[in-house]
Parts: sequence; C-alpha cells; structure tokens
Amino acid sequence: MNRRVLTILLLAFVIAGGCAFVVYHLVVSRMTATKTVATTRVVAAATDIKLGVVLNSADLTAVEISGALPKGAILEKDKGNVIGRGVLSDLYQGEPIIDARLAPVGSGGGLAATIPQGMRAVAVRVDDIIGVSGFATPGMRVDVLISGIPPGTQGQTIQNEQGTLVETLLQNIQVLSAGQDIQKDAEGKAHPVQVVNLLVTPEQAQVVDLASNQTKIQLVLRNPLDTKTDEVAGAAQISLFKSVKAPIVKVQHAKVAAPKAPPAFSIEVLNGNKSSEEKFSTPGGQQ
Repeated sequence: MNRRVLTILLLAFVIAGGCAFVVYHLVVSRMTATKTVATTRVVAAATDIKLGVVLNSADLTAVEISGALPKGAILEKDKGNVIGRGVLSDLYQGEPIIDARLAPVGSGGGLAATIPQGMRAVAVRVDDIIGVSGFATPGMRVDVLISGIPPGTQGQTIQNEQGTLVETLLQNIQVLSAGQDIQKDAEGKAHPVQVVNLLVTPEQAQVVDLASNQTKIQLVLRNPLDTKTDEVAGAAQISLFKSVKAPIVKVQHAKVAAPKAPPAFSIEVLNGNKSSEEKFSTPGGQQ
C-alpha cells in the first residue's frame, strides 16, 4: 500500500479518536452534573384555579423543582394540608402552590376568605362599561367618585344654577372581585347587574353605603404603584361651560315710607283782654 495513503488513514484514525474522546467526556460530565443537582417534588396546580375555589385532590399535582425552593412552597408529602383551603388569587396549571396564596385552614373559600383581618368587602353597582371593559379586575386600584346635588340645597338658587357636583370620595381602593349579581327592579323583576367588590375599612364601608343610596358612584382606574392620596377639589357642572358665568343673585329690599305726622288743629283761648292760640293733634285731624 502506498505510504501516502497509510499516512492519511493514520491521521484520520487519530482525529476520529480525539473527537470520540472529547464527546465521551462531555457526555460523562453532563450526566455527572445532572446527578449532582437535587430535585424536590412540590405541590402544584393541576389545572387553572380561580380565586375563592376550595381545593380538592383533583386540583393538585406534583412537579419537580431543582435547586432552591420558592419561599412558602408546599412539599408533596404535605399535600393533605392543602386540601380544603381556599385560593386567595388565581393559580395556573403547573404553577407551584405557595402557602401565602391560600386561605388559613378552616376559613373556607369564596370571597370572604380573601378579606384581610380588620377589613371589609363592600359591593358597588357599576355600569356595563366598567364591569365588562375588564379594568375593574381583582388587585386593581381605583378612586371612588360621587356625583349629585348635596342634600339641603335643592331650594337654593345658587346651588341650582351650579348644577350637579362631583367629588372624590375615596382614593387608592383595592378591587377584590368583579362580576354579576341578581337584583330586582322597581317592578320586582330579577335582572343581572355589574357589581364590583371593594376592600375598605369599616368606616369607609359606611361612607360607600351612604353614597350608593344618595348619589351616583363612578370608579376611575389608577396606577397600582401610585399610592399617594391627593387633595382633589370638587367640580360643578357649570364649570364645564367656559362661556357661562355663574349668575350673581341680588336681593332687593322693599322701601318703606316714613309715617306721616298726624294733622293738627288749633284753639284760641281768651283770658280777659288777652288771647292765646293752643295747637293740638288728633289721629283724624278733626277739629
């Protein structure tokens, strides 16, 4: 055989052997690294789970997590401690379940389980635009506006000229839930209405209840990171029209004529050869 051919074959074997050696070491090192990384099985959602749902075994599964576990993750062996607890926020399929996102043991499910200690949930009826548009979703922050005519001012001319007044009642209020509720109209017929549940303090709940019965309520969306409470001045309907100035009401007082002096009459008095005149006044002025 030609020496040149032998040299080429020898070089080919050497290169092939070197490549095989490198590939072997890469595979072995990767297998070794895989074996050294520990995994832990934790409880996860078997399907999408909505807020307020009480968990059962069909809602749960287990997934492998390598490395450090998320804070509050529940191990598979503690799966029994999860069943029967309510969900405080939406969970998605395959997502590890965190203890902080579940209601305390024994508190059940539904909206009540999502209310923190010392707070209240108050329902506010809204129009279809707010309810269906999707901005009033759980976790969002809103301001509560009220519009109407203040009580006790309906008979005042100046107040009637200003029209409807709008003021900011509450600021930076968290939305707990949004959906439909069944209410009856004036004829007693049931019909669905859009309702938003707000997370408020007991004092704020009283204010919202008064406002919902006496005025019209409007919710406005705000940035969840903007927690500042601003001093907002109210607005009057007449302020929308720049060309119209609020009328100035002048009170005209009626002039009262001064009373006339009663008419007078005189009597001539004779005393000897002297005479004098005495003047007297009477209501009728008759002599």
